[in-house]
Parts: sequence; structure tokens; C-alpha cells
Amino acid sequence: MSDASTRGIHHIGLTVAKLEESASFFTTVLGWNEARRDEAYPALFVSDGRVMVTLWKNKEEPAIPFDRVRNIGLHHVAFELESEAELKQLYDKLLAHQVEIEFAPELVREGPAKHMICYEPSGLRVEFIWPGA
Repeated sequence: MSDASTRGIHHIGLTVAKLEESASFFTTVLGWNEARRDEAYPALFVSDGRVMVTLWKNKEEPAIPFDRVRNIGLHHVAFELESEAELKQLYDKLLAHQVEIEFAPELVREGPAKHMICYEPSGLRVEFIWPGA
């Protein structure tokens, strides 16, 4: 048994420049559900049934893109898939939706795990990983 004080992720909060487009990436492309909206902030909450992602609209313009090499902060967020076939299907779906791909599904080190990374509409790096057999 672990001595950890936490039980996993409740939600991830991401600041985005393109709120509706970023939400559509999760709902239309990934098939997530919109859980709720907060027009006052504004923010959209989306979920795959296990994890909630809060998408917060940036308040200042112009938005300053994150530089994963220079800045401290979120390098990427990673979501697990159940099978290698699902990873390939998602890759094809991302291509069909003209999502910018950093790299196509490839082995993680020697495998059998495979992963890929793309950019959602606001430019955040999103990884999808199948952990292997």
C-alpha cells in the first residue's frame, strides 16, 4: 500500500486562446462530453468519463504561447488508450480533422508501448499513449 496523500487526477486546468475550438477538439475529435460552461470566466469543462479537463479562456491579448524548452509549466498532457488499434484509429481521425501532428504513433523506447503527440487548436501539446501488452 502506498503512503501517497493523493488518489490520482481529479481534473486538469488548461488556459487556451481558442476556447470553442479547443473544446471542439475534445468533444468532436476525441468524443468527450461537455460537462458544463462558465460564461462568466469563461471556461468549458470536458470529460472522457474518467478525467475532467477545464479549458479556461486566456484574459490578456495577445496570448503568449508556451515554449516547452524555455518556460516552466505544462510540457504536455498525456491520455491513455486501451489498445494499439485505438491509437492508430485516433491518429487517422486526427489527420482527417487536420490536427497538427508532432509525431505519428511510434514505439516508446524499445516498446511495446507506443505513443504520439499532436497540438490542440490553442497550441497545447497532447500525447496519446498505449502502454503496451
